[in-house]
Amino acid sequence: MNAAASMGQLRTAVRTLADLDLPPDELLAHLDDLVISLTEQEGTEETAEAEHQDAATNALGATCLYAVYDPVSRRCTLARAGHPPPAIVGADGTVAFPDLPAGPPLGLGFLPFESAELELPDGSLLALYTDGLIEAAERDVDVGLTRLAEALARSAPTLEDSCQNVINALLTSPPSDDAALLLARPHGLAADQVACWDLPSDPAIVANARDLATRKLADWDLEELQFTTELIVSELVTNAIRYGCEPIQLRLIRQDGLICETFDGSSTSPRLRHARTTDEGGRGLFLVAQLARRWGTRYTTSGKIIWTEQSISGLEPSLIPVPELA
Repeated sequence: MNAAASMGQLRTAVRTLADLDLPPDELLAHLDDLVISLTEQEGTEETAEAEHQDAATNALGATCLYAVYDPVSRRCTLARAGHPPPAIVGADGTVAFPDLPAGPPLGLGFLPFESAELELPDGSLLALYTDGLIEAAERDVDVGLTRLAEALARSAPTLEDSCQNVINALLTSPPSDDAALLLARPHGLAADQVACWDLPSDPAIVANARDLATRKLADWDLEELQFTTELIVSELVTNAIRYGCEPIQLRLIRQDGLICETFDGSSTSPRLRHARTTDEGGRGLFLVAQLARRWGTRYTTSGKIIWTEQSISGLEPSLIPVPELA
């Protein structure tokens, strides 16, 4: 029960950190700091907090594999903290276990975490699992990985059937440790779902950026979003020109929702503030936050991306990917 409570705490932390759009290695570093903090508190709390202390002890040494998939580039960025590597099933049925930097389990804090990028073309399959699935008293890890690869290579009409193939091959008896399996089939975006423009650092280009966005919305039959998108594009492009630096880029993505992104070469983070009635400025991001369903900032190696997401009438809201933690 304490172990389950610990994993619940860490899953909540992961979801909170995921909303910050942190790279996988940075997210694991923050998660590692959290486990260290919980463990250090154990020695200072009174005995009345015994259950909380037990939960902190169970969090020490937990493992995690965190992955972020970009459907535009079809690349997946992964980082792991002492967790087994994922399995990648190609469209031809070949199975590979990429050699990702291992990283220490959470709470040890003596080695940095590293991330790696993998290309996941359409038709491939990503399998994430816990060590309880491949380890057993009667077999070693290598045998378990071989059986896992053979089960994943077997063709199946649905992901549920693929999962059942793995269960039948590996869990022939009740497992002695927790056994979890998560399969994901990535789907990249078609070229006509993405529009991207390079913009000069000139305030006069803001009107042109609005026109570009408006024409693309017409191509996508999304005229109902024209007014709000023009306001969002105006604010994001203006901020990129005023507070960022070149290169500046505007990108629209049509999927379950409409995503508007601006990229610039600065790492300065925008801050949402509530302007006073006497202020002449400072309401831009507040307006964006009211118009968009969600918005945020994502940092890259060469700058930052500010993004917004709007709902499209008649479509269900897009799913927010939630990483599994073991």
